[in-house]
Amino acid sequence: MTEFLKVKTAPEVLSILDEIPPLPAETVLLEQAGGRALASDITAPESVPHFARATMDGFAVRARDTFGASESLPALLEIAGEVTMGVAAGGALESGRAFAIPTGGMLPGGADAVVMVEYTQVLDGKMIEVTRPVAPGENVLDIGDDIREGETIFEKGWRLRPQDVGVLAALGITGVSVFRRPRVAVISTGDEIVPVDTGTVPPGKVRDINTFALAAQIESAGAVAGLREKVPDTLEDLVATSLRALAGHDMVVLSGGSSVGARDYTVRVLERLPQSRLLVHGVAIRPGKPIILGLSGEKLFWGLPGQPASALITCRAFVVPSLERLQGRRAEWSRQSAFRAVLNRRMPSVHGRTDFIPVAIDRNVPGLPEALPIFGKSGAISLLARAEGYVIVPEHVEGYDRGTEVNVHLF
Repeated sequence: MTEFLKVKTAPEVLSILDEIPPLPAETVLLEQAGGRALASDITAPESVPHFARATMDGFAVRARDTFGASESLPALLEIAGEVTMGVAAGGALESGRAFAIPTGGMLPGGADAVVMVEYTQVLDGKMIEVTRPVAPGENVLDIGDDIREGETIFEKGWRLRPQDVGVLAALGITGVSVFRRPRVAVISTGDEIVPVDTGTVPPGKVRDINTFALAAQIESAGAVAGLREKVPDTLEDLVATSLRALAGHDMVVLSGGSSVGARDYTVRVLERLPQSRLLVHGVAIRPGKPIILGLSGEKLFWGLPGQPASALITCRAFVVPSLERLQGRRAEWSRQSAFRAVLNRRMPSVHGRTDFIPVAIDRNVPGLPEALPIFGKSGAISLLARAEGYVIVPEHVEGYDRGTEVNVHLF
């Protein structure tokens, strides 16, 4: 066990997290790939589309046959046939002719454009008038226009969204290599905590919030919340539960017992774990200064504040990035969840400490959305229920004035 470490700044903690190596890779079927982070780049094994197809209902033509066409002097073309969806176009298109074609239909040979049906008039079932010219390639998706064979479409570490899974399906990719999901044990401690199904809560007691809220936040980050347990606030119970959790999990998140009170056991728990190393003991932020980060071998051990609002904000700010690194996600990708907004009131802060201030968002305003700071008494969990994200005020900034553009980090 290393010696006691000093309080670190938020950027210093994030820099430590950026060095976390990812978990091993595994191959999953495409139907299980949504939300998973890729363990290797994916290149296109073929082009999409693999045939030229129409992007509009209309008539496949040779573009040069429509040059100069107008409502007063339309181009006359003979209807040579009709393209059927899912069937290869039969025959080649000769000059002065057109094929009726639906959206997605395969262009016949010789055609290089599609005239939208709105700019045509069928005369007698055999001829059409074209009242607007088209350029070569207009209203056509050519071979490889969407995806080129050999193109890198997704980089290692990218988390697959529903539309990404659709792209893989279009390419015929049935399985992908992804980083294993981290398994996380969520442990809450405190003599004041009672189960959530307690009917009448005795004076001085509170229902267990953190086990459920933290597990939900951890799973929203792509991890698996395994063990979820409320443990009595004794060193022996905490050590025994933590040792059991380490056996089947990649990370332990313990909320409560992380500050400097006489009965705060988190650092002492870490000392009892095998191959333990203390990396962080305190972060200069509000809320949530008493944060602990350590290692037991290669497994991460987090100690978060017991106060639910502080636990949730610090989990989002630090635990979630560590889960992203375990899944191979790069730091710049995980920070893309922030967006710009304008403060609708002054946001004070204390010099020398980084503040994480919850905000609601008003999008029904001209220009950038407005961020509405949510202030309240410490311990009010409903504050976060009203918040959509938070704004970070750096340690050397004494707040922001109304009208300041800020980054809102989404929950």
